[in-house]
Amino acid sequence: MAADKSQRKRSAAVIFGVTGLVGKELAKRLISKSKWRVYGVARRPEIMPIQSCNYRFISCDLLNPFETQQKLSNLRDVTHVFWVTWASQFPLDSSECRDQNKAMMRNALDAILPNSPSLRHFSLQTGMKHYVSLENPLDGHRVCYYNEDCPRASARYNFYYHLEDLLKEKLAGKVGWSVHRPGLLIGSSRRTMYNFMGCLAVYGSICKHLELPFVFGGTRECWEEVCIDGSDAGLVAEQHIWAATSESISFTNGQAFNSINGPSFTWKEIWPALAKKFGLQVPEEMFLQDHWYSKVMADKKEVWRAIVEKEGLIQTNMADLANWDFLDILFRCPVKLLGTRDKVDRLGFTMQCKTLDSILNCLDCMRHEKLIP
Repeated sequence: MAADKSQRKRSAAVIFGVTGLVGKELAKRLISKSKWRVYGVARRPEIMPIQSCNYRFISCDLLNPFETQQKLSNLRDVTHVFWVTWASQFPLDSSECRDQNKAMMRNALDAILPNSPSLRHFSLQTGMKHYVSLENPLDGHRVCYYNEDCPRASARYNFYYHLEDLLKEKLAGKVGWSVHRPGLLIGSSRRTMYNFMGCLAVYGSICKHLELPFVFGGTRECWEEVCIDGSDAGLVAEQHIWAATSESISFTNGQAFNSINGPSFTWKEIWPALAKKFGLQVPEEMFLQDHWYSKVMADKKEVWRAIVEKEGLIQTNMADLANWDFLDILFRCPVKLLGTRDKVDRLGFTMQCKTLDSILNCLDCMRHEKLIP
């Protein structure tokens, strides 16, 4: 028992993508546990840096193999790796996106593996898009709940598959690893390209400032039907830690887990509560099919700048928080991304969240961080 306690005290985690939605939550949770030392890796630090004697931030461009070796090869006490980052320069399911993400992970593994004899677990985050191809969305609106044993989709360039294959090759049964597949991530960050909450928060704030109707723009199917799972960033972080530290799971090779809130939802149910949260009148018709956020918000950059100045917020450009093309795609997605929680529930990870609560709590967090009024 004494030896076991001693081993736990020596836990050291490196979080790749520490400034992202889940990376921030992982760092916060691990730092709060006295047995953990945490290394956070990202290209740029967060606007509100983490302050803790148990934390060290490392600025590193993982696409640069020399820099990655120089900055990471001296981390000799690493016991756990959390990979919650990805390169978003190129379109999803493109060969360029695949190659960049694979190169990032290969560079990191080449620096970490030879120099970390105590490494026990590698935790990889991908997503529910593991189960579908956006290039060929067959039966898009047919309700299908994906479990972790479903086969890979036909998208040959989906970088999720290539990262899993690379881990299988490099870890070679010597280090345990797991894969976590969240749905629509709900968290606060200004370092995330596909940031749903940033879009929602900026849109609501501008509607309030200009007294615009708070309408949902998208397809009627996405408005009225269950189409996607919400994934609270805190829940996803807790699941990473659970899998990485559970004795019965942490030493297995490539176990996959859907990482979703649990209860289903529709945007039609959630939208009125969001309007109330922003202090807006609920319009008589909340659904507007021809409302494209990328068009409506295209000329609102100076409006956002005025809001930031008026409210004394942290200096951000609108594009730092909001990706309107992503919001248009999300609310017009031709496929349903829905999963089951049967596996994690059965194995003992029972934390669940209501997606509306996740969204409202995240808005409170963004207000606390002075990202939105």
